[in-house]
Amino acid sequence: MSTLKSQRQLRALCPFRLLLIKPSHYDDEGYVIQWWRSSIPSNSLAAVYGNAMEAAAREVLGAEVEIEVTALDESNTRIDTPRLIRRLRRGIDRDGGGALVGLVGVQSNQYPRALDLARRFKAADLPVVIGGFHVSGCLAMLAQWPPELQAALDAGISLFAGELEGRLDRLLVDAAGGRLAPIYNHLGELPDLTGAPTPYLPAARIKRTMGKRASFDAGRGCPFLCSFCTIINVQGRRSRHRSADDVEALIRANAADGIRNFFITDDNFARNRNWEAILERIVALRASGLEISLVIQADTQTHRIEGFIDKAAAAGVNRVFIGLESINPASLRGAQKGQNRIGDYRAMLQAWHAVGVLTYAGYIIGFPDDTPESIRRDIRIIQRELPIDIMEFFILTPLPGSKDHQRLIQQGVALEPDMNQYDTQHVTMAHPRMSRADWEAIYREVWDLYYSDAHVATVLRRCRVWGYDPKHMLAKLFAFHAPIVHERMHPLEGGLIRRKVRRDRRPGRPVEHPLLFYPRFAWDFVIKYGGAYRMHRHYRRILERVMAEPDPLGYTDLAMTPVATDERERLQLYAAVASA
Repeated sequence: MSTLKSQRQLRALCPFRLLLIKPSHYDDEGYVIQWWRSSIPSNSLAAVYGNAMEAAAREVLGAEVEIEVTALDESNTRIDTPRLIRRLRRGIDRDGGGALVGLVGVQSNQYPRALDLARRFKAADLPVVIGGFHVSGCLAMLAQWPPELQAALDAGISLFAGELEGRLDRLLVDAAGGRLAPIYNHLGELPDLTGAPTPYLPAARIKRTMGKRASFDAGRGCPFLCSFCTIINVQGRRSRHRSADDVEALIRANAADGIRNFFITDDNFARNRNWEAILERIVALRASGLEISLVIQADTQTHRIEGFIDKAAAAGVNRVFIGLESINPASLRGAQKGQNRIGDYRAMLQAWHAVGVLTYAGYIIGFPDDTPESIRRDIRIIQRELPIDIMEFFILTPLPGSKDHQRLIQQGVALEPDMNQYDTQHVTMAHPRMSRADWEAIYREVWDLYYSDAHVATVLRRCRVWGYDPKHMLAKLFAFHAPIVHERMHPLEGGLIRRKVRRDRRPGRPVEHPLLFYPRFAWDFVIKYGGAYRMHRHYRRILERVMAEPDPLGYTDLAMTPVATDERERLQLYAAVASA
């Protein structure tokens, strides 16, 4: 490596700076959501960075051009646009080099922020491209351009739809030659991932996230037809996967940086056609001494896939996220989520617990049959009859790129025009049985309903029987309840210690005077973190009471009882709604 660097220094290299930014989005007051340590890493940023570093190593712009790649995640790093612009312009004006600014992995709720950042860089005469699920989803599913994409094109900002593998070379060459195309549409050409550059971020970037966890997609595509999902319309329904060699290489590269904790971001890893070879390779790596931990996402039928759960646990999976979505079969059918059968829920959850894996369930609030009363009833049933550890809740949202969004647009239904609201925490459409206020209120309420004192104690009792560390479980329960209460943010969008920059406010909102902003920010900090501290103390007292109970291994409840043939006659899971 040092020899190669010395050889490069002997040449008069012309620098090309590639700046990759994963944007955040604005809170309800218009401030950028940012943390000292963010919750989860961005796999989109890691995937693009990995491709960019591979392109730089191949010298795709010529041997005389050195490509310098910088990756920034706005959820944990301030994007100081004046400083970044000066640096990029200096490279162009003084060194005769080139530059490209890429806003990567941009989701619908992040698009307004991405466009605001893009306009600033474009105003400095820098080439800019926006890519990610919002651009890709709109191009995949809509017959007409939405106004926010047209606004980017009108400002001279390029748009990239589809996946980057095999397409970055052309983008870099076009940018270096000053001839970026307005649109790069690769949706019709899904790349083979075998042998493709793997996701990677420098350790310094990873360490800005809680848990120091890296991420990678072992595959893309999902065979199911969920109407609210954007994945199937952007990444396709056919499983495309990395090889076991590719996965081993990326794990070893991260392990060399001290990173051994990974989130496999496949929307449904159980449907990755190469899951067995990948898991077996990771088992072998663990046997060689690498202490690897994994978090995966999988569907509700995993217990029916022979060997999947056992091999996942052997490979170091300690948490699985499951899209439960609803316990109302009519809601599941309406969302084309036929793979979710409530009769399988208990067996599936118990199968994961049997191998020591914690279960995280996603649940959607606002299906057409939902009312505040039915939602409260369903939460009580879940607490009593389903052995779920952690639940996280989402408002049903017609995300651009989904079948739901396409259908509503075609029908001319009024939708929220502000993309910043499409974060699954805000209501963006009308509901047939709830007012907007009622819908938003019950969404806030369900977090407190599930994470009630009584149910926190129940989960702690169960975890003692299953052999989990109750202190670790308490930390996870707190981490999912506190952000929605004290920051009014979903825990996956939360982080550790909120950062707020006075001038980083959404255009159109006034920049507050320092004498107003800083005292208010300090007071909010005291109130929020004081409240979080009191909540944690309260949780600790619940833990102390549970730990003081005699005979912990003798505890049982309905959710923990083995699946029986007479459940349909005695469980509310089947009796609460007619469609069950």
